[in-house]
Amino acid sequence: MSALKNSNTGLAALIKSARGQGTGALPVESWDPEHCGEMDMVIRKDGSWWHEGTRITRLPLVKLFSRVLRKDADGATYLVTPVEKIRIKVECAHFLAVRVDVEGAGTDQRLFFTTNMDEVVEAGAQYPIKVETDPDTLEPTPLIRVRGRLDALLNRPVFYELVEYAVEIDGRLGVYAGGQFFPLGPAGVHVV
Repeated sequence: MSALKNSNTGLAALIKSARGQGTGALPVESWDPEHCGEMDMVIRKDGSWWHEGTRITRLPLVKLFSRVLRKDADGATYLVTPVEKIRIKVECAHFLAVRVDVEGAGTDQRLFFTTNMDEVVEAGAQYPIKVETDPDTLEPTPLIRVRGRLDALLNRPVFYELVEYAVEIDGRLGVYAGGQFFPLGPAGVHVV
């Protein structure tokens, strides 16, 4: 078990290291630090961040952590700095998509998603939309890629707004974005 798992010292060191990286996008994908263990930190399905059972309510701190977030090929999510890599848990997705802005129509339609961390991504080949549908309940889990292997869960109002722009092609309901068609599920499933 890592000393970081139950240590506020590890959290303080991580905060200090993350703050030392400046502002803006960080090259977390190119960093190759040593794995330092796990931290009792969870990103819940509702987008809230928790540390040792306590919700982190300071948005600037959550945004700081989100800048050093990375999901590796092993499927695990880490907080990464140039010198350390700490595993955390994610219940569903790394972010929430809390807004969608639509420009154009038809195959020229463009979709811009804003996350709960104020990042904006345009859906397309680099930032695909995917919807996993539970086969028993038909409950959709709509996601958009944000960066690296990190996804945002579309909150319910955003997803239903997206469904309003959907068209049916070959029995599949979906939307155009960035010149591509992204299926949202079988036709007739997502009724607003």
